[in-house]
Amino acid sequence: MAIVKPFKGIRPPKELVEKVESRPYDVLDSEEARAEAGDNEMSLYHIIKPEIDFPVGTSEYDPRVYEKAAENFQKFQDKGWLVQDSREHYYIYAQTMNGKTQYGLVVGAYVDDYMKGNIKKHELTRRDKEEDRMKHVRVNNANIEPVFFAYPDNAVLNELIMRYAATEPEYDFVAPIDGFRHQFWVINDDKDTQVITDEFAKMPSLYIADGHHRSAAAALVGAEKQKQNPNHNGTEEYNYFMAVCFQASQLTILDYNRVVKDLNGLSSEEFLASLQVNFEVEDKGTEIYKPQQLHEFSLYLDEHWYSLKAKEGTYDNTDPIGVLDVDISSRLILDEILNIGDLRSSQRIDFVGGLRGLKELKRRVDSGEMRAALALYPVSMQQIMDIADSGKIMPPKATWFEPKLRSGLVIHKLS
Repeated sequence: MAIVKPFKGIRPPKELVEKVESRPYDVLDSEEARAEAGDNEMSLYHIIKPEIDFPVGTSEYDPRVYEKAAENFQKFQDKGWLVQDSREHYYIYAQTMNGKTQYGLVVGAYVDDYMKGNIKKHELTRRDKEEDRMKHVRVNNANIEPVFFAYPDNAVLNELIMRYAATEPEYDFVAPIDGFRHQFWVINDDKDTQVITDEFAKMPSLYIADGHHRSAAAALVGAEKQKQNPNHNGTEEYNYFMAVCFQASQLTILDYNRVVKDLNGLSSEEFLASLQVNFEVEDKGTEIYKPQQLHEFSLYLDEHWYSLKAKEGTYDNTDPIGVLDVDISSRLILDEILNIGDLRSSQRIDFVGGLRGLKELKRRVDSGEMRAALALYPVSMQQIMDIADSGKIMPPKATWFEPKLRSGLVIHKLS
């Protein structure tokens, strides 16, 4: 069962939400955050990217930066830019991208569910990134930014959400950078709150969609606090961390594409000939060509687009990892032909999120920065859940979720 609870969210007053809200900390660098914050002292970047309050070049990992985050978090509360709700709530957070809306329930997810594997992951995490976020959670004693979960479709919760969606939201704005609409409702009815708790309790698992490092950090700090409290009884707020949970069928996963700097000493002709061993290769001409189905890839090379269709026998339909296009391309193209084995560390490859489109792949190759580009068909949420259920881990750089959650709509305090 998935244990969740409502919490007393810390939120901006309605009239200030567009001043406070921001993109997540990990989708932009320090100087981009400095530019976006500008002279807006209410920007959440002062809490999630507080190095912007120091001279240019100050490391985001400087101990003073973490201390500044806590100082600014307190300042925001003292000035009334963030105000804690007087009672516990669940919340609904909706995002609209390209005419499609997805509705998430903002909940307190149970730390022990993460530690026991009931909250399932599909990516490896790096300890250094975990520790960075753990420091941020510790110093603020709060989950400033949410994590992004998926849950199996649920008709009861969908009906409840749609009922609220027909009412006026607490927040409703279009974000300036991505142009996507963001809406937010507060669930005030105790019966609805109980329904949400009960319906999640029927689910065997929740699935991390995006935010593996934030999830790990939040859960590990909660587990730390359990051990540090001699009077721990399981009811404390630190036993939970903030997550936005979406129905799996609503989520949009975009392609996550690759660009490579060289062909491992091969000429273009030799490279194309090597591909023909495992792929049906078809020249599609100079117009941008997007993969149309699973196991089809688009290659951009020498101002031409090619369709690459994996031949039967090159993948295993019974293996949740082996059937993935990201695994097929990694094994049969990047590793076998180009000798790029470790996608996490190789300097010969880069990754381009699908929101940028295939024009970005073309641009980077035509500029001479990269030698070739490979576009993949997007992974499905069902594939992600199958892999998580099997206990396996996806290859790196396999999923790109859009839209990203905005930060600053609600914060969860650990005490």
